[in-house]
Amino acid sequence: MLLSISLILIIGMSMGWVCRKLKLPALLGMLMTGVVLGPYVLNLLDDSILGISAELRKIALIIILTRAGLGLDLSGLKKLGRPAVLMCFVPASFELLGMILFAPKLMGLTVLEAAVMGAVLAAVSPAVVVPRMVKLMDEGYGVKEGIPQLILAGASVDDVYVIVLFSTFVGMMQGEGASMIRFVNIPVSIFLGIAIGLSLGFLLAFFFKKVHIRDTSKVLILLSISFLLVVIEDQLTTAITFSALIAIMFIGIGLQRKRETVAKRLSAKYGKLWIAAEVFLFVLVGAAVNIEYLGNVGIKAIFVIIGALVFRMLGVFLCLLGTSLNRKERLFAMMAYTPKATVQAAIGGIPLSLGFACGDVVLTIAVLAIVLTAPLGAFAIDLSYKKLLRKE
Repeated sequence: MLLSISLILIIGMSMGWVCRKLKLPALLGMLMTGVVLGPYVLNLLDDSILGISAELRKIALIIILTRAGLGLDLSGLKKLGRPAVLMCFVPASFELLGMILFAPKLMGLTVLEAAVMGAVLAAVSPAVVVPRMVKLMDEGYGVKEGIPQLILAGASVDDVYVIVLFSTFVGMMQGEGASMIRFVNIPVSIFLGIAIGLSLGFLLAFFFKKVHIRDTSKVLILLSISFLLVVIEDQLTTAITFSALIAIMFIGIGLQRKRETVAKRLSAKYGKLWIAAEVFLFVLVGAAVNIEYLGNVGIKAIFVIIGALVFRMLGVFLCLLGTSLNRKERLFAMMAYTPKATVQAAIGGIPLSLGFACGDVVLTIAVLAIVLTAPLGAFAIDLSYKKLLRKE
């Protein structure tokens, strides 16, 4: 395992540096590192680290979501109001609709199989989007208009919505039928996540005020609580659950509201943690990509992905109608809401493991969507934000 960790860090950081020098997103170099080192090419990564790959990727997401919450300025988001709520589910719903329209005709799937595939693809990747929106907030681009806050919050809730839809469609494929309680759980899990996160953030703010400890110890306490929330969510067998990732982000928001100075210091600490977490996240996502599947898909698969993304961008455009955002800002939001990576890597193989006839096709398109949209989406954000957004 130590050799694998060394290879991930050294080669991943080196390839990220090379990509930055070539004016490409560092993410692209890290993804390619994972593909090459992974089990489908050179197979240099130890099985023990691949076995905990999902947990390591989740830790990386926890780090960046906490940092996002600690630095999230809600004032810009409040100005947008209605669009902020719509962005949580309308773009994903439009992408799912696009997949249902295109996949049966181009890929020969049934409508339900297309819905399963659409649910896999419809989630935007927090791993790609969140760190870039945090960077925009740090640099002051679009903050006054609430654009990075809007995309950051929407991307977090979007995943919850899509994963619940995915589990519902999988249940229907297995003959369980559509359960109303699952759809009720979508808003309930979001609001419970917000309430739990804010409550914990306020309690931590009070604790840090009364008990003076080092910032490093505060970070360890925050991480421990975040890990516990994820474990509790995974272990819950009740029909109604809560979203741990949303709760984690709102811990940071609650702490910021009560102890802004402490939140800023902790945000800087999390920024340093993210340097290593980012490498692990994207290299391990790349290691999950089976390039053999890419040779089995034709041009039709690319058209299906592009068609669904066009529907998604249309959904973002409709969400932003009636806002004060100009054309350039709306265009940026539409582009920034397209990258796929972590959710697709996490659930793309489930239909195949369950023995669904569409399993190979779903996994293939999920892999292709990661390879196409993660680097291109990151590149589009990095290249355009200074030109399309106003600096505060």
